[in-house]
Amino acid sequence: MEKPGDVRTSPTAERPRRVFWLLAAGVGLAALNLRTGITSVGPVLNEITVDLGMSGALAGVLTTLPVLCFAVFGGATPTLIRRFGEHRVLVVALLALTVGLATRVLTGDPWLFLTLTALALSGGAIGNVLVPTLVKQHFPDRIGTMTTLYTTALAVGTTVAAAATVPVERASGSWHLALGMYAAFGVIAVIPWLLVLHREPPRPDPAEALGLGEVLRTGTGWQSVFFFGSQSAVAYIMFGWYAQFLRDNGLEPATAGLALSYLTFLAIPIALVLPGLMARVRDHRGFVGTFYACYAVGVTGLWLAPLQGVWLWTTFIGVGMGTFTLALTFFAVRTRTSAGTAAMSATSQGLGYLMGGAGPFLFGTLHDLTDAWNAPLAMVLGLTTLNLVVGMLLGRPHYLEDRLTTRSGKGATSAG
Repeated sequence: MEKPGDVRTSPTAERPRRVFWLLAAGVGLAALNLRTGITSVGPVLNEITVDLGMSGALAGVLTTLPVLCFAVFGGATPTLIRRFGEHRVLVVALLALTVGLATRVLTGDPWLFLTLTALALSGGAIGNVLVPTLVKQHFPDRIGTMTTLYTTALAVGTTVAAAATVPVERASGSWHLALGMYAAFGVIAVIPWLLVLHREPPRPDPAEALGLGEVLRTGTGWQSVFFFGSQSAVAYIMFGWYAQFLRDNGLEPATAGLALSYLTFLAIPIALVLPGLMARVRDHRGFVGTFYACYAVGVTGLWLAPLQGVWLWTTFIGVGMGTFTLALTFFAVRTRTSAGTAAMSATSQGLGYLMGGAGPFLFGTLHDLTDAWNAPLAMVLGLTTLNLVVGMLLGRPHYLEDRLTTRSGKGATSAG
């Protein structure tokens, strides 16, 4: 039996079944699109930079754009919600994502390519904050089920874009087609939200809105920021450096790439199982400890015997990266209201992605300075330990709204 934090009556019994399924399809299809604009670029980055004449600096800007857009546009999402409403903002976000993906492949100018990429990423950043909020708002009695749908679709979209781009590019001889095809998924994703646009729920009372400052005046808010940021830093390090680490230790390039694909694939079964389990219990510290143990075993194994047990260490690290699904689910299970979910999600992702973006840079800097992998791996263990400490605090049974003691009685009325 699920135990969502929201104490309000569920709206699911009050709406037609057709609307229920449209909303559910809308959540899954939107989530499927939120990472395609990111993970499709890396596999053909060389082709893009050569064809567009990008300098190394511009290529660096291209790979840094995701975390910058996630921080800026994700942080602005609660304000957009208060002004325009959730459904309208998501429709515009999906349209921005689709237009950006479709048009960036039509230009030969590197700066215009970056600008249109930022347009696509702005839609993904807003969707990152909005989708958990819509799950909380429309499915308060199905938090586990719908978060499973959301996180699984997100993982599938991420993996498909990473795996399918190169085969399509090689078959067609065009990286433009390989990147541009993901715009079609955006067109499909916007359809359910257009059909339910007239069912926009009443906008929340501005007096009840939560901002970044209010979230950060609570321990829960900071715990969520550091939990999301530390797991994001580790994930970006693995995405950017794992294959290179294995190659430097003697693994064949093709096998190293396969290991990285396997690492990202493991997010899918975890996303299928974890949110439902989290919705059935209030104390989530056991999940945090389990993921940390997997990280500790995997990273230590890489340190001591990188090739002898490469698939075992990859499995442990891939399971440890389930902290991403854990972080996303915390937004729903640690808040009572959709406004709280939006505020916690925007704050955690806005600041957390900045922390995540710094991870690969610092990892690479340590490698350059030491000309070895020991210090970078020690950094990863430090980040996972930070993730454990703040995760144990965040995993305790409590809600963000109940900690807002500085808001003249707000949160006290909903405390249970």
